[in-house]
Amino acid sequence: MAGLLARKIEMTRVIKGDKFVPVTLLEIPKMQVVGYKTAEKDGYSAIVVGIVGKDEAKLAKGKAALNPRMFSVVKEFTISQDAEGQKEIGSELGFADLEGVEMISLTSVSKGRGFAGAMKRHNFAGGPGGHGSKFHRALGSIGNRKPTRTHKGKKMHGHYGVDRKTLRDVPLEIVNQSAGIIGVRWPVPGARNSLVEIYL
Repeated sequence: MAGLLARKIEMTRVIKGDKFVPVTLLEIPKMQVVGYKTAEKDGYSAIVVGIVGKDEAKLAKGKAALNPRMFSVVKEFTISQDAEGQKEIGSELGFADLEGVEMISLTSVSKGRGFAGAMKRHNFAGGPGGHGSKFHRALGSIGNRKPTRTHKGKKMHGHYGVDRKTLRDVPLEIVNQSAGIIGVRWPVPGARNSLVEIYL
């Protein structure tokens, strides 16, 4: 199994031993295998996973599970060409795939912050805060004497956020199937209710 889909709920903390551990709660919705991409037909191998929509009465096994309109979200996860134990199209995914898993990788889109200054975007320190200073939150020097131009990739003000971020080897702290949530250590990029891709 390559991956699952989840929705970010919020952050909290749990007690582990004698320490507080920060965790992010993720909701695991009802998912099914929509289909597969093969190297012979599509040029790459992937499993297509879909979150079942609210209207579950229309959902049926077999060919009906291939209809994308029955899924609110459809995502692909790349798999190896000779992957063993592939699930059948229409089979459900969820907590059963997390059994025995201690570390996962997460991918999500960070919050959009619009046009931001260099201090907010790149965590620059800025200048003195006193009244005599005229350098508070400005960027500062960005060029050189030679060459007389600004180098590409210079840390400057600009669009901040809405970036695809990946966290690797994140510990899985909570698995609560009855509540339909899992808890992973540390913050996860993205706003509440944003989609999170879980790689096993």
